[in-house]
Amino acid sequence: MLLQANIRGRAAAPAPVQHAIDAVGGIVLGKETQVRLALACLLARGHLLIEDLPGVGKTMLAHALSRTLGLAFQRIQFTSDMLPADIVGVSVYERDSSAFKFHPGPIFAQVILADEVNRATPKTQSALLEAMEEHQVTTEGETRSLPEPFFVIATQNPLEQVGTFPLPESQLDRFLMRLELGYPDRVAERALLGGTDRRDMLAVLQPVITPAELVVLQSEVAQVHVAPALLDYVQALVEHTRRAADYVAGLSPRAALALVRAARAWAYVEGRDKVIPEDVQAVLPGVATHRLQPAHDSQRRVDIGAQLVAAVPIP
Repeated sequence: MLLQANIRGRAAAPAPVQHAIDAVGGIVLGKETQVRLALACLLARGHLLIEDLPGVGKTMLAHALSRTLGLAFQRIQFTSDMLPADIVGVSVYERDSSAFKFHPGPIFAQVILADEVNRATPKTQSALLEAMEEHQVTTEGETRSLPEPFFVIATQNPLEQVGTFPLPESQLDRFLMRLELGYPDRVAERALLGGTDRRDMLAVLQPVITPAELVVLQSEVAQVHVAPALLDYVQALVEHTRRAADYVAGLSPRAALALVRAARAWAYVEGRDKVIPEDVQAVLPGVATHRLQPAHDSQRRVDIGAQLVAAVPIP
């Protein structure tokens, strides 16, 4: 049941959601905001891209999220020599039946961890494109449906790292949100250094959300109220990116829809049954940053989310 809360306050999140936040937060220390954003992305039926330096917990966060959902899980370690058939699958001739039999690849799972996705070549990266958008794959002239629900949680290293290939804009746009983790604070890092090995903790982590509960949670997220004035704010943000000279191209209608979906999910995780402007601002960096390309090199490190919030007043 959707929660009733003061429009500016935080109520308790639904119990399964809070249990998931606590479970993941016990492994990925000091990153509660990122954990909440990641869970909101999945509750909004979106795909998640986690980008940061090696060793800061990207893969650990993806593993922990997948385990808490209780869904069928596959990890794909992307490498430069990987082929599309390694992901989608291949037909093999069987002498006993005198026919070709399709052997599905790891893409046929409910949660896919695409680890270091930008270490694969663009041809291999494109194997994910149809799967992420249509929840199906086409191989050898035949279209095969993927299981539902279907989530891709991808990790990637910064582009300046050796051996990486930039994701094409069309594929980046399929990720509802992109997150960065950053270094842990001093308290979290000390607990990490003196605590139990995270891999051992991950091995015993149990699902806290059943597939049936996940479907209910996602349907409730879709019911979170969005007022017309809030949609005015979203449109103002999107229109600013299209008019401003700061970006090569503005946000698309798909990006605007993604912003509304993500804001609904964030409001739900925060315990509200209606979206407020602060919800839009909370998810704006995750939704917009990987979709906007700065027009000038001097703007590459600008915080795009903060820039948009400052430039566009709340109606």
